[in-house]
Parts: sequence; C-alpha cells; structure tokens
Amino acid sequence: MVKRLLFLDDIRYPAEVYQYTQQGIFLRKDWHIVRNYDQFVNRILKKGLPEMISFDHDLADENYRKSNAEKTGYDCVKWLIDYCLDNGIDLPKFYCHSMNPVGKENIISLLKNFKKLKQ
Repeated sequence: MVKRLLFLDDIRYPAEVYQYTQQGIFLRKDWHIVRNYDQFVNRILKKGLPEMISFDHDLADENYRKSNAEKTGYDCVKWLIDYCLDNGIDLPKFYCHSMNPVGKENIISLLKNFKKLKQ
C-alpha cells in the first residue's frame, strides 16, 4: 500500500508533532517520512502526489553541514508548485508544522497564494 501522507521533517516524527498541534491526522499510521529536499522530490517523482503533505521549514541535512547550501521546506514548496504547474495538477492538502514562525508563514503564504491563482 502506498502511504498517502507525506511528512517532511529532518528530525521529528508525526506523533511528536501531534503533541504540540493536537491535530489528529498526525496519529495516523500511513505517513511516509522524508528528511530532506532530495527525498521529498524523489518520493513525489516515484509515487506521485500524496493526499496531504506536512512541511517543516528548517531541514539541516548533511548537505547543509557540508556546504552551507541548505534546502528548506520552502524550497520543497517551490519545487512542488513547479511540479503541479508542469503536470497540470492541483496541490494536495497541506499543513505546516514548522516551529520556525517566519519559515512557517512563508510556506503557508506561498501555498495559499498559488492555490488562489489556480482557482
């Protein structure tokens, strides 16, 4: 069975996010977890869009530590929007569970603005 929920976070698990969001969806067992930009892109290219994506903003993966070229959840959102445009498909449902308030607002704003343009 393909996991239909995609969780982007470099360290946390969905059940941990439930602790501070109290959103029941984070208790579901069908999350597929990706830890960085490359895993995010590869998962969607291989499996298609999930029902829903939950985004973290700060993704301090190995590439960041080595080259200072961190790809964030915001970069994932920009890629996702291009993917949707290129393939003529709508965004899946989304949530941003990031604890970075500026990053969270940037992700939500970009997704909501794109969704408005598509209407």
